[in-house]
Amino acid sequence: MLADLFPPDPDFEQIHTRQYEVRAYRMSPDRFMMRGVVVDDKPAGLYVENDPTPLRMHHMVVELEVSFPAFVIEKALVTYHNYPHTGCDNIVDHYQKLVGLSVMRGFNKKVKELFGGPHGCTHVTALISAMAPVVIQTAWAMRLIEVRDNPELVHAERTLEQRMQTLSGNIDTCHMWDSDGELMDDIRAGHDLEMPLPVQIRLRDLGRPLDEWDRFKRV
Repeated sequence: MLADLFPPDPDFEQIHTRQYEVRAYRMSPDRFMMRGVVVDDKPAGLYVENDPTPLRMHHMVVELEVSFPAFVIEKALVTYHNYPHTGCDNIVDHYQKLVGLSVMRGFNKKVKELFGGPHGCTHVTALISAMAPVVIQTAWAMRLIEVRDNPELVHAERTLEQRMQTLSGNIDTCHMWDSDGELMDDIRAGHDLEMPLPVQIRLRDLGRPLDEWDRFKRV
């Protein structure tokens, strides 16, 4: 899934590969799905001598349907495709306890309480924790689509309270979004959000004007 993004392999024998991938899908204006996959592969020939094919030890999929903008899990599905021990998949129904949880602040702590150690599958639980930050990325995308599909919102004035509510999931999640930092000071002062650097670079590469982003800058 991610092989093309890695630096060149070092001059050592590779003995394990773990991959995570998370995708988000807009189901409706008030619901999205997150689908996460975790895969563990052993190199060809390591476990089974002279076998030319890598051995897949783990392949689990988690699907979460989440309400927007409440960010509450409405539906959860855990599926096992590859696993090492008979009975590994007996834990899948336990993950129905995800339903009703908010995926915003405190989510990972609650996940550890419910599914940590012998109360869950270490690989599925790790995947769910890896999926959590994708909620924020998905929130941005849901808002962008809302503006895209409702042109009248482009010029609509939004109060500071409304903007803070939209951004609440970001605040204090990293050093850039420090509630006492420069970025939040700019927002409180009424300034527009900086255009994301990848958007700037891509527009320049395409030879297109940067003001194309103006319709989204107050998202």
